[in-house]
Amino acid sequence: MRELLAHNMKERRHILNLSQYKLAERVGATTHYIGMIESRRKFPSPEMMERIAQGLEIDTPELFSMKSFPADTLKKYQKEVLDDIEEITEEVLEEKLEKLEKAKT
Repeated sequence: MRELLAHNMKERRHILNLSQYKLAERVGATTHYIGMIESRRKFPSPEMMERIAQGLEIDTPELFSMKSFPADTLKKYQKEVLDDIEEITEEVLEEKLEKLEKAKT
């Protein structure tokens, strides 16, 4: 999700010819915070996402659109998501099995 958001923010800023500074002014944030989002180190609150979308002159869901995402990056992203799902599923299953084993004894 962070990668999609960062990519779409940067792309839209470039289309509008906006610097991070100008976007930060539009949304009431610091350039540091915008930079942190675009470098995938921070994830904005729902309220800030709305302000960012307004500042970029788009609807909020467009911040997560895959339309302009490069195909190779999209495949990498899809693999990462599937890997995350698999890892979480394994963790949950292991926890459930441990609880079942403890319940048996």
